[in-house]
Amino acid sequence: MLDTVPECWRDALAPSFESPHAAALEQRLQADSDRGKTIYPPPHQRFRALELTPPDAVKAVILGQDPYHGEGQAHGLAFSVPAGVKLPPSLRNIYRELADDISVVRSDGNLDGWAREGVLLLNTALTVEAGRAGSHAKAGWSAITDAIVASVAKRADPAVFILWGSQAQAKAQHIDGLRSEPGDGTPHLVLTAPHPSPLSAYRGFFGSQPFSRTNVFLEASGRGAIDWAAA
Repeated sequence: MLDTVPECWRDALAPSFESPHAAALEQRLQADSDRGKTIYPPPHQRFRALELTPPDAVKAVILGQDPYHGEGQAHGLAFSVPAGVKLPPSLRNIYRELADDISVVRSDGNLDGWAREGVLLLNTALTVEAGRAGSHAKAGWSAITDAIVASVAKRADPAVFILWGSQAQAKAQHIDGLRSEPGDGTPHLVLTAPHPSPLSAYRGFFGSQPFSRTNVFLEASGRGAIDWAAA
């Protein structure tokens, strides 16, 4: 599977692909395929977030959970759907906060533009079985996605880690560089809020201003603001 990872990420991720968890993951994916199960996204899109956002370009990381499990939705970027696909509820709420926060109005669900602006849109699991949310949450992806987040956290370039929901926040708790408060030696900013799903968005996601706070930090750090309107 490492051969399908963009070359610019391979050195940082190679050890995670040598772990027993990665071997178990490959066996699980092959077994599911042999049984005729539908897995989203297709193999060529599973590392698409890494393709669109090289390590030295990462300005912000948004952590999702697992890919959308409906047909035609998942295409390798957390929270994103291909152009023309109906907006999922969480993405609708993200766009509502985007408009309230920085007056950017978006209607298309494809977030390729964000990825090219330096926003690493990473799910904690990179595959899911059709119609079964969370089905690959414990399949072995965590070792790999932990390594991706850790490799960004180790960089000296300041970045913003946007952690929506308890799952994303728990992932950051054991990664060096994300446990400290600003001023304790980390160059990064960690923003936390409830998940944007309809079940939790009203508990503090709305009004959390992640987009403006991210840009204020990046500009102050000399990295330049993200164009959240980018298509």
